[in-house]
Amino acid sequence: MNALRNLFKDRTGFPEVVVPLADAPTPPNAEKMSGSDVESNANSLDKASSQEKGAYVPQGDVLTLEGLRAEVESALASSGHDSAYDRKAKIINRAIQDIGMGRYQWELFFVCGMGWIADNLWLQGVALTLTQLSLEFNISESHVRFTTCALFVGLIVGASFWGIASDAIGRRPAFNITLFLCAVFGLAAGGGPNWIGTCALYACLGLGVGGNLPVDAAIFLEFLPFASGNILSMLAIFWSVGNLIASLLAWAYIPNYSCSGAEACTKENNMGWRYLVLTLGAITMLMFCVRYFWFTLYESPKFLVARGRQSEAVAAVQGIAYRNKAKTWLTEEVLNEIGGYPEETEDQTLTYTEVIKRNLSKFSGNQIKPLFATKRLGITTVLIWFIWTCIGMGYTLFNAFLPQYLSSNTTTYETYRNYAITAVVGLPGPVLACYTVDLKYVGRKGTMAVSTMLTGVLLFCFTAVDNPKTQLVCSALESFFQMIMYGVLYAYTPEVFPAPNRGTGSGIASCLNRIAGLCAPIIGIYASSNPSAPIYASGALILVSFVAMLLLPIETAGKQAL
Repeated sequence: MNALRNLFKDRTGFPEVVVPLADAPTPPNAEKMSGSDVESNANSLDKASSQEKGAYVPQGDVLTLEGLRAEVESALASSGHDSAYDRKAKIINRAIQDIGMGRYQWELFFVCGMGWIADNLWLQGVALTLTQLSLEFNISESHVRFTTCALFVGLIVGASFWGIASDAIGRRPAFNITLFLCAVFGLAAGGGPNWIGTCALYACLGLGVGGNLPVDAAIFLEFLPFASGNILSMLAIFWSVGNLIASLLAWAYIPNYSCSGAEACTKENNMGWRYLVLTLGAITMLMFCVRYFWFTLYESPKFLVARGRQSEAVAAVQGIAYRNKAKTWLTEEVLNEIGGYPEETEDQTLTYTEVIKRNLSKFSGNQIKPLFATKRLGITTVLIWFIWTCIGMGYTLFNAFLPQYLSSNTTTYETYRNYAITAVVGLPGPVLACYTVDLKYVGRKGTMAVSTMLTGVLLFCFTAVDNPKTQLVCSALESFFQMIMYGVLYAYTPEVFPAPNRGTGSGIASCLNRIAGLCAPIIGIYASSNPSAPIYASGALILVSFVAMLLLPIETAGKQAL
């Protein structure tokens, strides 16, 4: 198995997939583009050029070394960096984009989806254990919500740490370690000795879960052609799958192996939540094994160039072409001709300190300022960050405590059955979003706004009725539209920011989302003694997000990223 997994390491390249630069598939009019057009093309691809296997078909113009050099120089003019590393990174970007969408990207889509599964698997899994933790450890139903705070502390620290660490130690180690940490501490949490110990273990597993989305998203976006950009919305399906798995397992375990409020609760008669957590940990470990042993993840070519491992970077790109049954023009000679030969150019590699400084510089004033370069872009940036903050708090206020809300009017069995039904209904939401985001009169903004509005309205309907069946209908429909909302928002956010500052804009949005999620349980505990108050607040926050979406001045459907 190790020999299979390390097959790539034993090869110096895939010469059978290499073609001369002049014979390489290339977008039409590659040499006739102005500076702004070249920058756009260097960071994204034209949908109309996508052909079978995701490769480009020549349209009369030939990509030459001089033309490629012009593209790179134009792209670097607005990036703020111009070293041998930066030049070679731009060339690698172009080579990967010319290879197009294929088998490697689809397999990567599947294994990256496991990170999305783990994220919601544990977010919902922890929520599903709150009632039983309250009974077993004699914690009030209000204060047991601090358990969710512990998880979010881990999520925030994990997202911050692994986002930087993946640039220092490489994408591949971070890609595997995050899921492994999640699995190990998840299994350990199943044996939590007391409430404080269980919260600590939840926080530790959050360190792994929190790193999944930033690392997985960075890997997937790095290899995804622009023509397949709507697939980003499809990743939310895996988020729904995580919710579904946790819900079905909770329905199977907790009603059958748990105590009720009418009897003394001990570890022996309240094993349901432990069985749930142990099973979730085992599933996470299985996903780690699939990632580690089944899928051959090529290390980030740009990371390899930064570490001075140029031949491995070229072999990685050629490996992607080989897996896709496509061709590539990338060779070390092309890299050296434009980026400089290693023996002649000193700045071929970046030290660990430089890597970290570059990563941290994304959040400096020099990196944030371009997000406000124009009035239109500045308004968009503020609105996007505001939307992510509101939704982060609104989502957690309702979904993280939904089992507690449902249990007030139903039996334990009905509570977890209804939660599972809600998860099933939400599953097809991202699939619908994948098609509506490219409709002419709907687009990203229309899909987001309509689904967000309906989500907020359904939250108020949930609190306005006391009938459990009507509440089930409201929560199920809310789940469906909520998954559409999240799926499109995940795709729209990176598209709307300029490429050189995309990581900064998206990173701040994600950070605000997690911080708001951390604050949500505290608000739910202390804001009001009325159990419906957090749901009202959730609905209001979602509707405020809907208004903000209507004000977004940029529509990205059918357009290249900046």
